[in-house]
Amino acid sequence: MTKSNKTRADSGFSLIELMVALVIGSILIVGAVSVYIQSRSSFATIETAARLQENARYAFAMLEPDLRMSRFWGRTSRTNFVTNRATPVDPVPAGLGVANDCTQNWSINLSTNFEATNGGVPFACPTMSPIQPNSDFFAVRHASVNPTPPTPGRMQVQSDRMIATMFTNGIPPALPAASTTHDLIVNGYYVSPQSRLGANVPSLRRQTLVTGAGAPQLQDREVIPGVQDMQIQIGIDTDPIGSPNRGTADRYSNPGDPILNPASPFFNPNAQVVAVRVWLLIRSERIEVGHNDGANYQYADQNVGPFNDNFRRLLVTKTIALRNVRQEG
Repeated sequence: MTKSNKTRADSGFSLIELMVALVIGSILIVGAVSVYIQSRSSFATIETAARLQENARYAFAMLEPDLRMSRFWGRTSRTNFVTNRATPVDPVPAGLGVANDCTQNWSINLSTNFEATNGGVPFACPTMSPIQPNSDFFAVRHASVNPTPPTPGRMQVQSDRMIATMFTNGIPPALPAASTTHDLIVNGYYVSPQSRLGANVPSLRRQTLVTGAGAPQLQDREVIPGVQDMQIQIGIDTDPIGSPNRGTADRYSNPGDPILNPASPFFNPNAQVVAVRVWLLIRSERIEVGHNDGANYQYADQNVGPFNDNFRRLLVTKTIALRNVRQEG
């Protein structure tokens, strides 16, 4: 009896038992691998979606302060108080030339503190990258929020509550003791089909006023890659100056609305831009295997898609008030 029991104990698994164990083990391995693959795919999707959200937040973090501060000139927001400003048809004021300017006096055309075009850029800036077809463009001009020390070669504004003057020689104009010095901020935003990540990755870019080689100049800088399109509409206030509702938008329209054009028969002298609505179409920087973008995107005056590609996209929008326009008509 003892010998028989020992023999059975030493005999091991039978072939059938071994096959059953192998089948069960294979099922468990396949299940574990399947869970791993699904988890990895879900993680990649979540990570891509989070990156799109992060890029959108960063882009608006750059755009919003610029738009809100449009027509802020230091201690005044009245553009008609600023001396030395010039339009593209005026001679360049002495000492206020800007290298690589988009057009003559474009950077110091403070009478146009905000400008926008519907699809494309109305001029060819020397340092500008290729432009994404049908994407909008806008530019803002204002003084820096905080005072800055006078610096030779930098475009600056010296202002008090009654007058503001631009200068670049580091010597502030003689103004009352209460006046302050601020840098002039000029940014023109647009979308390019290429970026630092490659010729097939679009980006949000800007022409920005900087100091280079001891003098003011425009440089082209990338804001963030992954922005495929930017569209804007402008909020226009048509209420007469002094009316209770002055300062709030009555309508939103594409840039170039004729009621803002003095040469148009539809011109309204009371009309002014008080807000800007911005749409950004954010695209992933890399393809996502297994994902197909078959959606239609309808925003502003655009109706695009389906792209039917492997890039994930996110459409975001925000309406931004221009806080200084209420000061004047």
